Amino acid sequence: MSSAEASATVGTSSDAGDAAVPAPAHPRAARRQRRGGLASLFASETATLFRRWRTWAMLAALGLIPILIAIAIRIAGPSGPGRGPAFLDQVAGNGLFVGMTALVVATPLFLPLTIAVVSGDAIAGEASHGTLRYLLIAPAGRLRLLAVKYAVAAVFCVAAALTVIVVGTLIGWALFPVGPVTLLSGGQIPVGEGLLRLLAIGAYVAVSMLGLSAIGLLASTLTVVPVGAMAATAILAVVAQIVGAIPQLESVHPFLFSDRWFDFADLLRSPPSWESFADNALLQAGWIAVFGGLAAWRFATRDVLS
Repeated sequence: MSSAEASATVGTSSDAGDAAVPAPAHPRAARRQRRGGLASLFASETATLFRRWRTWAMLAALGLIPILIAIAIRIAGPSGPGRGPAFLDQVAGNGLFVGMTALVVATPLFLPLTIAVVSGDAIAGEASHGTLRYLLIAPAGRLRLLAVKYAVAAVFCVAAALTVIVVGTLIGWALFPVGPVTLLSGGQIPVGEGLLRLLAIGAYVAVSMLGLSAIGLLASTLTVVPVGAMAATAILAVVAQIVGAIPQLESVHPFLFSDRWFDFADLLRSPPSWESFADNALLQAGWIAVFGGLAAWRFATRDVLS
């Protein structure tokens, strides 16, 4: 073989070797790929949650609360002022108050119970079914998977609050007269603005449940038995409200995640007070930071065997 042929052969082999080795991905392209994988995982987890009959059963149970309230008032008549939950005496005069009354009824127990089920099942449910390690194979990684699970729980918080608001508004519109909304400050606003205030109240309640969702997520990383994580989260929600009702413990009240759950009434003033919304969001953010951080630490150091 001549030297020219040898050189050509070496050059061809070198070119083939270079072609076999993929070029390193550009950092920006790699980030886009990770974001795409994360978005795909979020969409998949959200779809999985809302494909479960259990999810729809819980939403149906929440929607049943305003229906029962509206039918009871329609049949038995309005209650006297100061009797029953807040806004109950306003329902017969304006059907838009059905949703507000239902939120007052649902917030102490029913909403926390459904949030406890969803957040408590987030990691423990996957572990109990033996699917957690397969999820971790995805490019998202442990912390990103945990963030996606929490984001899905937050989506359920919004869906739960909106279910009560929307069903309450529809049944109130069907069974009672609907007109300008009388605010706590005595003024009135038109129906359109009243509906916007209802949506704002729904957003307030959804934000109120985010701290509890972080607690449920932590509980879910501590066990492979989802029922245990659900029960622990629901019990903590009840305990926090009991502590909040004891005057002797008022020094700790401002730090309870349930302390500002019912301050959404400030959105029914003229003008609406958004300070309570901001304070509540800040309070929930603190609980998310603490318990979300603990959940991240626990999940990052946990041996995943199933």
